[in-house]
Amino acid sequence: MSNDTDGKQPSLMCQAWELLRKPTGRWSLGAILIVGFATGIIFWGGFNWAMELTNTEAFCLSCHEMEQNVYREYRGTIHDQNRSGVRATCPDCHVPKPWVYKIKRKIQASNEVLHKILGSIDTREKFEAKRLDLAKNVWLAMKETDSRECRNCHTFSAFDLSRQQKRAQIRHDEAVEEGKTCIDCHKGVAHKLPDGAFNAEREMNETWNAVHKKK
Repeated sequence: MSNDTDGKQPSLMCQAWELLRKPTGRWSLGAILIVGFATGIIFWGGFNWAMELTNTEAFCLSCHEMEQNVYREYRGTIHDQNRSGVRATCPDCHVPKPWVYKIKRKIQASNEVLHKILGSIDTREKFEAKRLDLAKNVWLAMKETDSRECRNCHTFSAFDLSRQQKRAQIRHDEAVEEGKTCIDCHKGVAHKLPDGAFNAEREMNETWNAVHKKK
């Protein structure tokens, strides 16, 4: 007896499933391509949705380590509140926009998930003890990328030096001539500088210059 007792035509999904289950020479390849394409779209959409979900300030603050420490320092800084109302949030500064570099950063973040589980900085005291090392990691990463995330909003070519304060004009002009990058001068612009930052910065710059002179 036929299963189609009410005389209705099988749905498109049912027909596609039947073609996959009992493919014919005419339709098997087409059905496979259609289903594969649809599956690819669903997977890609879900993957991008998950990626974007983890690129929000709310996601960053879901970890109390971030909310209790660096986020509270960020509040009220020039990147949080300013006359133009343009904000730079956690992912704007710490997650690359180019897809390849974004994926690389997400893979690196798996180590942060591990330390979240281990409770490496789950208290203020633990955070402060590791603060300098954490800061140095970020400074070095930004220096290696020529402050790529800073340049999403700030570029030397777009500067109108005549509208800047005299000290800023001089320093930015020097930075262009010396090939400096944003993080060379703007450490601590959104977060408190850790104890020992000055010596750490000097050592890091000396090591950086020595390595790149050899190259």
